[in-house]
Amino acid sequence: MTEEQVMDTIMLVVNRTAAKYTFYGYTVDDIKQESFIICMDALDRYQEGRPLENFLAVHLSNRLKNFVRDNHFNKNEEEKAKVLMPGQLSNDNTIISPQSLQANHQNKIDTKEMQRIVNNKLPSEYRVDYLKIVNDVYVPKKQREEVLQYVYQILEEHGHA
Repeated sequence: MTEEQVMDTIMLVVNRTAAKYTFYGYTVDDIKQESFIICMDALDRYQEGRPLENFLAVHLSNRLKNFVRDNHFNKNEEEKAKVLMPGQLSNDNTIISPQSLQANHQNKIDTKEMQRIVNNKLPSEYRVDYLKIVNDVYVPKKQREEVLQYVYQILEEHGHA
C-alpha cells in the first residue's frame, strides 16, 4: 500500500469509530485526534496480508474501550461510575509550566501563536510523540524529555519561553 492509501484507511477507520466512543469531557474531535494517534502507533504491529482496515478497527475499538474502563470507572463495584473531568487531570509533565503560563498571561502572549510556531518548526521525527504528549497519551520518559526539550528550544528561539 502507498502512504496515501494507508492514511486514507486510517481516516476512514477513525471517522467510523470515533463517534461511537464519545464520553464525558471529550468532543468527537478529541476522540478523532486520539484515534488517529492510536492508529499511527499500531502500524508497527500490522502484519502484511491482513486487511489493514480490519486490523485498525479492532485495535482502535479495543484501545478506546480500555481507555474508558481504565479512566472512568472505579475498580470497586460498590461505588458508582466515576467520571474523570478534564479539570481533574494533573498538570505535571505539561509542555508549558503553570508559572510560564501565568507569566505569559501577564505579557499577553497568544498561546495559539505559540502552538502555530511549534507546529511549523517541529521536525517530523518528533511530531507523533509531540501529538501524543499534547493529547495526554503515554510517551516513554526519554522520548518525552527529548521532544519537550526541542519544543522549549523552539519557543525560546521565538521569545516565548
